[in-house]
Amino acid sequence: MIPNDIKITPDLIASHGLKPDEYERILDLIGREPTFTELGIFSAMWNEHCSYKSSKKWLKTLPTEGRRVLQGPGENAGVVDIGDGQAVVFKMESHNHPSYIEPYQGAATGVGGILRDVFTMGARPVAAMNALRFGEPEHPRTRHLVSGVVSGVGGYGNSFGVPTVGGEVEFHARYNGNCLVNAFAAGLARSDAIFLSKAEGIGLPVVYLGAKTGRDGVGGATMASAEFDDTIEEKRPTVQVGDPFTEKCLLEACLELMETGAVIAIQDMGAAGLTCSAVEMGAKGDLGIELDLDKVPVREDHMSAYEMMLSESQERMLMVLRPAMEQEAEAIFRKWGLDFAIVGVTTDTLRFVVKHQGDVVADLPIKELGDEAPEYDRPWAEAAKLPLLAATDLEEPADYASALKALVGSANGSSRRWVYEQYDTLIQGNTAASPGGDAGVIRVEGTRKGLSFSVDVTPRYCEADPFEGGKQAVAEVWRNLTAVGSEPLAATDNLNFGNPERPEIMGQFVGCIKGIGEACRELDFPIVSGNVSLYNETHGEAILPTPAIGGVGLLPDVTVRAGAAFANEGDAILLIGGFGKHLGASQYLADILGREEGAPPPVDLAAEKRRGTLVRQLIGAARLTAVHDISSGGLGVALAEMAIAGGIGATVKIDGPAHAALFGEDQGRYVLTVSQERVDAVLEDVLDAGIEVQLIGKTGGKDLTVEGVLTISVANLQKAHEDWFPNYMAGS
Repeated sequence: MIPNDIKITPDLIASHGLKPDEYERILDLIGREPTFTELGIFSAMWNEHCSYKSSKKWLKTLPTEGRRVLQGPGENAGVVDIGDGQAVVFKMESHNHPSYIEPYQGAATGVGGILRDVFTMGARPVAAMNALRFGEPEHPRTRHLVSGVVSGVGGYGNSFGVPTVGGEVEFHARYNGNCLVNAFAAGLARSDAIFLSKAEGIGLPVVYLGAKTGRDGVGGATMASAEFDDTIEEKRPTVQVGDPFTEKCLLEACLELMETGAVIAIQDMGAAGLTCSAVEMGAKGDLGIELDLDKVPVREDHMSAYEMMLSESQERMLMVLRPAMEQEAEAIFRKWGLDFAIVGVTTDTLRFVVKHQGDVVADLPIKELGDEAPEYDRPWAEAAKLPLLAATDLEEPADYASALKALVGSANGSSRRWVYEQYDTLIQGNTAASPGGDAGVIRVEGTRKGLSFSVDVTPRYCEADPFEGGKQAVAEVWRNLTAVGSEPLAATDNLNFGNPERPEIMGQFVGCIKGIGEACRELDFPIVSGNVSLYNETHGEAILPTPAIGGVGLLPDVTVRAGAAFANEGDAILLIGGFGKHLGASQYLADILGREEGAPPPVDLAAEKRRGTLVRQLIGAARLTAVHDISSGGLGVALAEMAIAGGIGATVKIDGPAHAALFGEDQGRYVLTVSQERVDAVLEDVLDAGIEVQLIGKTGGKDLTVEGVLTISVANLQKAHEDWFPNYMAGS
């Protein structure tokens, strides 16, 4: 009989995030009342964060395979072939709840966790990104959260030594009580040396590696699957504490050990720590795991079995090693100043057995811990379709120059330089394009190749029409990668939503997934990894639906790419895809008219693919001097951003209602610049390809002029664009 010194009560069950029917399922599975430690193990394995019980049904509908995909979802990260025996390994994951409670450590450990996901696969991290969302700037907590989160992201990534090459930061009142911190990392590995978490072989040592176990993060995975209320401050102890210098040593030790052939399986201790890592390794390999917690390195006295199994202390790994190589492995980890302890063994029992101080504190069926987790087909309600807003439905601005200046100088339209200059964007020496453009670019060391990275989503579109919003998130990332000249390879997702038990929220999730799936299939852009973060709400108010998409692209020659800045005086300016017509759910509507209504612009994926393919071909042939995709704020903001980035003005002519032509956010469009001697040939080739293109003006001077509509100096635009963020953070 397994001892149980704590009485299992309905309140205790509820505090572990388990519903009464889920607890009954546990009783049926094990045939008895669980111990307190076993209850903790089930709560960790059966929460949304680890089991995907509300989302699994729909995640299965996403396209996950492609000609370059070596490893899709199900492992620590996705793996995509980039040729020459090399692969890019990448994933994105959330640390939303911890970052709201303790911004610095929440964000820092989010970065640490995603880096471990990548190097656990045998890859050296080479790039990072982040997608951050905060409440309205006026909210009393927002500035504190921005400061802490940005410091945490930079503090960990800079110390670890990985360049941050891209990201996004947005503000909206719906994130007032629940900020979002989504971290992305990518690494390079040999395509024939990818390490997986599936344990193989009986009687093999299960080895604990890295930092010692403490009480930080106990219950973190369960807390990440709960809504916030007035008890939020009590959750502070569930936030982990990170040490990037220890993680750097862990990286080097793991990669060194992997070279020896000693590693059979490896899993980082992320959500639910020792519990999730051990169970996943055993279950994937159809093996049992037996752990002896007396051998686990701890940094605090008198830790209980429950605390050790659910601790989310950072910088820890679990491995299954070849027995003959234990001493060699230990020597490597000791050299790097890290703990090394054999804490268990693989068995043929299909049981997860945990011992502590002479007692068996857990004895559970290992497959059922994961495979028998509840899987729900939640009821969902499709949102009512909103009308498309015609230009005639909305008033024009009183002053177009002021409107454009306001858009580029608003909370969501201004430069993010204040943020990314706190990150090391150049470390490792391979950064070819830093944050601020359409996509970050790094060189693949030792080759001519480059990798591009972008992360994006437009939550206001997803709120207005989840299906179109999901499509647009994928298309926008695909377009950003295309705009620098790279071939989009594959994507990762981070699906942030409210409470899935509410049909309208589940409807947002389902709609977005359907849109994401359709776009990924049409654009040959498979999802190879990802994360779902649900219950992002406070006092019953959900965040905007925010399915962030992170994408990776490949440049055959990193020196042949496009930038998003006007490069020369006198270049011709071409518009691919026509002038704007749709103002629904636009930045113009929100920032200038103070309204949020109407349907977002529809995404024509076939047109998106045709136009993007042609743009990539033109960039690859070095026929263009600059490229910028058109997104939030429409053509007017795209032109202003190119002028600001290059310090060069332009004169353009538009057709149609001016507010729609300038600020409409119709999809699948690009601004191109071409030298005058090449413009006729480029126009002819674009038209021959059946792509809509217009010559709308030329670069030059110190002003941005839209004939008959506005003239504003580039210096004036630049000041508005650059000043908002530092002024806001300074409290002015």
